[in-house]
Amino acid sequence: MIVVTLNDLPGYRITKVHGVARGLTVRSRSALGNIGGAIQSLFGGNLSVYTNLAEAARQEAYDILIRHAEEMGANAIIAMRYDANEIMDGITEVLAYGTAVTVQVQTGQAA
Repeated sequence: MIVVTLNDLPGYRITKVHGVARGLTVRSRSALGNIGGAIQSLFGGNLSVYTNLAEAARQEAYDILIRHAEEMGANAIIAMRYDANEIMDGITEVLAYGTAVTVQVQTGQAA
């Protein structure tokens, strides 16, 4: 699966647009994570507990996005984006979305 944030895919021709594909996950911070984050915040710098949680949520949303696009019959996703919103205190949704397409290498082009 090719995934790009561009609105097109250089060297490829879009042969079919399948529509919007999405991957959504909702995550909460654990009590232990909150304690670890609070302790880290006393010292400043990167709060790795929250960084790891955010990265895991984005990866999960991305993986779901890929599965959704594959189920639609796509072999690429263009204009991929992330969005995140706090639903309530400590609970966040992360959405990965883009346009699922089928692409072919353009004749005479190296991919």
